[in-house]
Amino acid sequence: MRRTSFLLLLALGMLNVLVPKAAHGQSFDAPFGDAAVIILDEHSPPYIAVPTVEPSPFDNPWGIVCLPEQLIYRSYLAGVKESRMGAQLINRPHDGVLLDGTLGGRFGLLRFGPRDQPLGFQVDVEGAAHVRLDPDEEVDLRSADFRAGVPFTYGWGNQQIKFAYYHISAHLADEFLLKNPGFTRLNYTRDALVLGYSIYPTERLRLYGEAGWAFHSDVSGLWEFQFGAEYAPTRPTGIRGEPFFAVNGHLREEVNYGGGFTAQAGWAWRGDGPSGRLLRMGLHYYNGESPQFSFFDDFEQQIGFGVWYDF
Repeated sequence: MRRTSFLLLLALGMLNVLVPKAAHGQSFDAPFGDAAVIILDEHSPPYIAVPTVEPSPFDNPWGIVCLPEQLIYRSYLAGVKESRMGAQLINRPHDGVLLDGTLGGRFGLLRFGPRDQPLGFQVDVEGAAHVRLDPDEEVDLRSADFRAGVPFTYGWGNQQIKFAYYHISAHLADEFLLKNPGFTRLNYTRDALVLGYSIYPTERLRLYGEAGWAFHSDVSGLWEFQFGAEYAPTRPTGIRGEPFFAVNGHLREEVNYGGGFTAQAGWAWRGDGPSGRLLRMGLHYYNGESPQFSFFDDFEQQIGFGVWYDF
């Protein structure tokens, strides 16, 4: 019995000499296998534990990924012309209650980068119909703007850049023209190239800005600028959700670089899947020239409530 105790103490003493001592509660890689020796304090015997090892970049090599789940450069939460699913019930002074809806989406086509991280180079496709309904007129369709585009994006660390092409055109509804026969229809169209930059100073806070130039347009001006900030969950939230807020400014040449200011705030839920879809609901405020481009130079002030599903 004494021999066994002596051998055990000798083995522990040799282990304590061969392996460098760590600070209280600290772990490190031992020179044997994947185990590490953790020493709680100078008077406690060491014990063997498996350390938490940071993943090596070689464990997630770059490659070509078809139809990636995640987007590298996400749509702007308060951008009224982004491709998403959503609707906001708004009140316009002297016009009553209106329903602005968006039916669309954005999806990754091809990525050169890690399979399970939103980094590297990626090409997406996006498209949406932005419609305005009039509940006071038998829910007539008043107007619709159709958008389609192809964003090329690149992400590294907490930063992203975007070079994109998009087309947008505005259309008046037949019901509106029948009830307003003297209204002048405008052929508002825009084919533009966009350069954008986005950064996350913290995990939930995002800042962004972009400039767009139209190489073909009718009624629309050549230049537009967009910028804003948003705070929203970036990790799965579960059923509880988390608060969000977002602001966006959109300046357009055709209205002498006026445009619109949007602010939204409420509650958001981030999905558990790899795509990280975001469901939001909350208050919506807009002030500026109409985001329905058939009425591009009409001033609007909107106050309402919205629900949005973002990609």
